[in-house]
Amino acid sequence: MAQKYSMVVFDMAGTTVNEDNLVYKLMHQMLVNDGYDCTLEMVLALGAGKEKRQAFKDLLIDLGVFAPDNIAMRLHESFHLNLVEAYQSMDVKPMPYAERIFNELKKRNIKVVLNTGYDANIASLLLEKLNWHVGQTVDAVITASDVVSSRPNPEMIFLAMQNMAIRDAAFVVKVGDSITDIEEGKNAGCGLTIGITTGAQNEEMLLMADPDFVIHGLDKILSIV
Repeated sequence: MAQKYSMVVFDMAGTTVNEDNLVYKLMHQMLVNDGYDCTLEMVLALGAGKEKRQAFKDLLIDLGVFAPDNIAMRLHESFHLNLVEAYQSMDVKPMPYAERIFNELKKRNIKVVLNTGYDANIASLLLEKLNWHVGQTVDAVITASDVVSSRPNPEMIFLAMQNMAIRDAAFVVKVGDSITDIEEGKNAGCGLTIGITTGAQNEEMLLMADPDFVIHGLDKILSIV
């Protein structure tokens, strides 16, 4: 008999929200403008899925910067302002099948939760652009602002479980476009972790985190869950 899952936790940008990797392109541009010799591929590999100040810190460490905290904080503050401006003018769209999948899961009495390495302000801006509403389109949204430790720490998934009165992570599915998403799901003890290739990282990279499945579109979710 197939496992009955109680909740699916989806990442936002690159998984359910199509913003053409804008966030990582902007992070890359800011690092280059600050004089660092890095590539977009490096940003995607090391920064994807993480809380964004931590992503800057990890990238700076990889670039050989000693004691990067203050630089990461400065870059993050500027990045946040630029990202808000970029998203306000951008035509943000749902990933193909996202809303249909949300509706079908809810019909099956499976909770639909979004979580993200963005802070609450950015997440709210994206929801507004998409006309997605908590309590209607999705059951909850958990952001990096809501927890002390963001991905790959499982705290966001645990908070979602608490909010949805789910005690056992074996009944939770995590779906995301980065190694960090998959590690988050594994650290939480999720019954399934699913990598998706619509965002930051390709199948080869996602497989490094040993997910249960790698899919190439959200339409494959219903045959798995």
